[in-house]
Formats: sequence, C-alpha cells, structure tokens
Amino acid sequence: MKKIKVLALCAIVTGFTISCEKKEVSNETQPETVTGQLSKAHIQALHDAGVNDYGATYATVTHPDGSSEEVIKSGDLSLVIENLAEQKLVEAENGNKQYKTHNLVSRSNRNISVIGYTGSGYALTSKMQRALQSAVNNYNALGNSLYLTLSFSSSSNADIVVYNNGASGGGGYAGFPSGGRPYKWIQINAGTDSYNTSVVAHVMTHEIGHCIGLRHTDYAGRKCDGSNEGYAGVGNTHIPGTPTANQWGESGLDTNSIMISCFSGYENGQFSGYDRIALNYLY
Repeated sequence: MKKIKVLALCAIVTGFTISCEKKEVSNETQPETVTGQLSKAHIQALHDAGVNDYGATYATVTHPDGSSEEVIKSGDLSLVIENLAEQKLVEAENGNKQYKTHNLVSRSNRNISVIGYTGSGYALTSKMQRALQSAVNNYNALGNSLYLTLSFSSSSNADIVVYNNGASGGGGYAGFPSGGRPYKWIQINAGTDSYNTSVVAHVMTHEIGHCIGLRHTDYAGRKCDGSNEGYAGVGNTHIPGTPTANQWGESGLDTNSIMISCFSGYENGQFSGYDRIALNYLY
C-alpha cells in the first residue's frame, strides 16, 4: 500500500501548535502509531519550503479505507510533502482578516461529494451525522459555485470523507486543497459528541473550510493563546471585503467567524457575515 508523506500545518513556523478545539481541552490526537522524531530528510524538506520544524513529530495515520499516511504533525492540519512545491510561501500580510491558502478547489472540482463514514471502527455518531448535514447545508445555502452532495456510507469513495477517529477531547483534523481538489480526510474527535449539535456543526463546517482552502481567521493572533501560526507552508492571503484587525482584534477582527482557531460550547454552527463574503468571493 502506498504511503503518502504529509506535513502538519499548524504553527510549526513559530513553535506554537494549532488546535481547532475548546481551549480547556488538550491537543487533539488521532489513530496513529508514533514512530519517532523527524528524519534529516523530513527536516530538510521543511526547511526547503521555508517552514520551521520546531515542535513537529513523526507518526503514521491509518484512514478508514486502510490507506496509511506517514505524517509530520502539529495541531489540526496536514500537508502532503510532495505538494510543497505548489504551495510556495509568499510575502506576508499583517493583521487578522479572513484568509485563504494559495491553493483552492478548481472550477471543474466544485461539485464535491461528501461521505459521513458509518463503517466499523470509524463511524460518526447520530449527532455527528446530523451536524454534518447542517454543515453541508451551510455551504449549499451560499448559492455560489460550490455544491456539496452528502451521503452516509461505509465507503470512502468521495471527495471528502468525514469520520470519527475515536480520540478524546473536542475538535477535528483536516488539510488543505491540492491539485485543484479538496483535501479528502476530516477526522472528528469522539469527544466532540459531548457538545450540542450546533457546536458539532461548527466543528464540521470549520474543517470543511480548511479542505477548500480557508486558513484560521485569527491565524496571526489566536484568540486562545495569542500565538501567531505564520505562513504554515501554504500562505495566508487576505480575502478582499473582510475586516482588518490587529493581533487582539480591537480594530475589527471577526470574532464570530466559523474559522476562528478555537471554539466554545456556545457556537451556533453558522457562518458569520464576513465568512459568507469570503466564501462567495473565492467561489
């Protein structure tokens, strides 16, 4: 079975970790076999991409279809090392705005099939399934060029597969588009089921946002801890029409954005007005 090497995208550049989770919950885990520290080859690949290896660890992740990925992880995001060349770093922009990566979903791939996984060992709970339907409805209600078709199945034959990774704590994992296609795998921590359906829908909508190319709105100054995630190897391009703010948001950071890095137990599972502007601008 072919193994794909991936690089976790979080704040490797700055030495801080990203977690799409409630602050009180410890960093997310995923079903994996940790195999040790980074090799010299991995470190060199990161340096060639302009990414700091600080805090990154090496592991193996197995997905529901049996495929495995050798990963360099930190926080909630992954990047295929082979795709680093197409995700070159660019000049930074200061402040907090709605942000995208350099890669988006191409026009020919915008009818996106989504499977909520129901197979043994990775099945979404009934609450997670309802929340995923709400998340898909969020995107389809925008009426732009994206259209998501949801089914629930033990198959993994879809553009995006959302599954329960069995991990404790709330939150999830996802990656960024590559080759014009959305990132395929969204892992949802089992502990997320302890929140109400609206909060779970928030997590689902957030992770789909990463899969189609959105960065954290507060990447330059995370609301949980103030850390700066940096470029993370994929870019942080401002989306026109969304607000500018300083690190703490006094100048207008959209704190209601579904792409804020951390979530609370009071989320409504809906896009903010600026989230809608951002997505309709991109798609």
